[in-house]
Order: sequence, then C-alpha cells, then structure tokens
Amino acid sequence: MKLLYGKPIADKILDRLKNDIAMQEEKPGLAVILVGDNEASQMYVSLKEKTADKIGMVFFRFNFSEDVPENEIIEHIKKLNNDANVHGIIVQLPLPEGFDTKKIIANIDSKKDADGFFYQSESISGEDEKGRIWPVFPHAIFKLAKSSDEKIKEKKAIIIANSNEFGQTMKKVLAGKNISASYIISSSVSQNIDKIKEADMVISAVGSPGLLTGKMLKDGAIVIDGGIERVGGKVMGDVDFSSIKDKNGFIAPVPGGVGPLTIAYLLENVYLEFKAQQKDK
Repeated sequence: MKLLYGKPIADKILDRLKNDIAMQEEKPGLAVILVGDNEASQMYVSLKEKTADKIGMVFFRFNFSEDVPENEIIEHIKKLNNDANVHGIIVQLPLPEGFDTKKIIANIDSKKDADGFFYQSESISGEDEKGRIWPVFPHAIFKLAKSSDEKIKEKKAIIIANSNEFGQTMKKVLAGKNISASYIISSSVSQNIDKIKEADMVISAVGSPGLLTGKMLKDGAIVIDGGIERVGGKVMGDVDFSSIKDKNGFIAPVPGGVGPLTIAYLLENVYLEFKAQQKDK
C-alpha cells in the first residue's frame, strides 16, 4: 500500500495561515468546548491548541464535566456567539451519552461555525474553492483521496460510520464530487464484508482498532482511515495496518493521515470566519 500522508499538505496550509495572521493587528480566536474525559477527544483538543498557538491564533478552551446540565453548555455557546474575540466555535465530539448533539450544535452562530456543520446542509461542489467554509473532516478525507492521483470520480465508495449523520454527510460530500457512495454503521461491519470488499474507496471513521483487515479490502482500493484510539500509549486507527501493508492500493495511515489535515482545515475555517467578521464591522 502506498501511504497518503496529510501532514505535508497540512504544513503548507499552516505556513500560509501563520504568515497571514502575522500581518493582522487583531488575531483570530477559536473557542473549543470539551465535555467529559474521553481520551481521544482530550488528545484532539490538545493538538488543536498546540497547532493554533504555533500559527499565532488565540485559543480558548472550556472544559465541562460530563454531568454538566445541557442548558449550561448552550448558555455558554450563546455567550461565545457574542464575544468579539471569538471568531470560531466548536464543540468537541462525540459528546457523552445523554446529550442532544444536534440541539447543542444548532446554537452555534452560523458565522462562527468552525467545524462547518452549518454548511453540511448545502450542496458541496467544486474543487477546493478558496474562501469557502467546508465541513473539516469530510474536506480532509476528500483531499487525501484526491492526493492518490487516481481518477476518484470513477470510484465506488463505502463509508463506515458511527452514526447516520456522519454517513449521510460523507455521502453528500462525495456525491457533490460525482462519486457514488453508500454507508454502513460500524456495528454491522460483519454483515457487510462482501459490500466492503467490492468498494474501490473505503472511508472509516469509527475509532475501533482492527475493525478492518486486509482480507476485507479490495486489492488496489483507496483506504482513508479516519479512526483514532489510543491503545497502550500508541495511537491507532480502524485498519489493521500489518494485514494490508503488502496489498496494492493506497492508505491514509494513523497517525499522520487525516488528523493533521483536519486540524489545518479547522484553523483555516476560523481564519476565513475572522476575515468575514472583520468586513461586517
């Protein structure tokens, strides 16, 4: 398998953002709300904070315990909506069980929606349109698939997701790029092995190490591993890398694949929102 690394692409984006931010008198600010103590979420937020600091972006981190009342989170989001120093807001997902994710996300001002959830309801088309807010995770996945230099518009894709919401979003992103896609929920992988094996492109974003093995993948497939889990101090994705390394095709590995690019696109969205809000002043 040929490796599709996101870090070189991310580094170019971050270098450009660092230069752009250095030229601004006011600095863009990103606010992140983290609820509970999910280890993968804690790790991702820390990486976002470290990267934001590196490029000169102001980072506001708000930690809440998993027993916080839902209304308290919503009220905090409303305060951030009115904070002139905050230009982008995200709620780190997944939220602990019992929280209404859609309701909470819906309270983020669309002009400060750094994750791009507001834009998931729109048709996503075109090729890396400058000045456009994209949903960051699907954006990173598409960019990595495209970096294979394969004719991905001719590929048949399958998405393995933890939720219908993510599956539907990724399907819509790919449809906007003329890529035929379907999705399955991770709990039904064993019932859909034949379907996975037929796919030219496999996108997995579950956080379940070893979920996919080489025997389940078509030779020559493009595999985008968007899962992340820490096991014994080691960061791992959904794909059992040892079982696929000798196959033909492409894989975005964990770490070094989707993760760095997702963070870069998140910070790019914040900068775009920062510039838009400056124009509105």
